[in-house]
Amino acid sequence: MQTPFSTDLAHLQTTTGQFFKLAAQEWDDFAAIWQPFEAGRKVILTHEGDVEKYIYFVLEGVQRAYAVGEDGREATLVFTYPYSFSGVADSLLLQQPSRYYFETLTPSRFLRSTFRQLDELMLQHHSIERMIRLALSHTLAGVLTRQIELQSFSAEQRFRALLTRSPHILHLVPHKYLANYLGMDPTNFSKLLGTVRIGEG
Repeated sequence: MQTPFSTDLAHLQTTTGQFFKLAAQEWDDFAAIWQPFEAGRKVILTHEGDVEKYIYFVLEGVQRAYAVGEDGREATLVFTYPYSFSGVADSLLLQQPSRYYFETLTPSRFLRSTFRQLDELMLQHHSIERMIRLALSHTLAGVLTRQIELQSFSAEQRFRALLTRSPHILHLVPHKYLANYLGMDPTNFSKLLGTVRIGEG
């Protein structure tokens, strides 16, 4: 009979298997470093200036990473939701102060591991290091795609691209944060929401 924790680990194994399938002993060692963790709504897990201590695997809820400009305005960088890795990746891997905030938008449940545990495991198992590298490569590809969209696409094109890539996100993330993520005024976002449909044009 599966326990809730073993079910959570099964989700983790399915997700990591999309990047690289670990041998049985490697998976057992990888699974052993994770612990359950929960946070309520609008909890800042990592502040600007903190060194990220944890890598998170999202089981429930929605989170975002955002930066705050000198004028106090927020810029949403990324959303995470089940079943994906989360946290401030560059701060974690480089062990340098974060330039961003990482917060929950809804009550959230995770598995999490410390950087030290992950780092020791990557040194011990080349396959785990390779799996993490492949996962980061997919993340980087997504970041570069988004950068092209922000610099080259119109507001409507950015909106369409988001809904094509992640149509479920409208039901997960409050629309004011989606507007911020797309770099547009909430009013314009609402107008597009009422006129643009997936599959049009």
